[in-house]
Amino acid sequence: MKKLVFVAVGISAFGLAACSSSNQDSVNNAEVNQPAAEDLNALSNEAASDANAEAAALGNQQAQLNSENAAADDTTNPTDEQEQNVSGM
Repeated sequence: MKKLVFVAVGISAFGLAACSSSNQDSVNNAEVNQPAAEDLNALSNEAASDANAEAAALGNQQAQLNSENAAADDTTNPTDEQEQNVSGM
């Protein structure tokens, strides 16, 4: 039983030693790996530009599809009475 207590205390001591908050190497390494603010701004501007171009392309595609469908659509719309009459279906 005493051996188990010594093992548990030893493991917790090693665990606490590894979790030291004054480990500046990890902090500095994390700061170095961050991109600069200018790079982030450039990337966000590029993404916004791409999104705007994609939206414009989709709008043009929708307009083209609408014009094609309008030219090919020669059917007449049913009257309200015909829409309400579903007993024949």
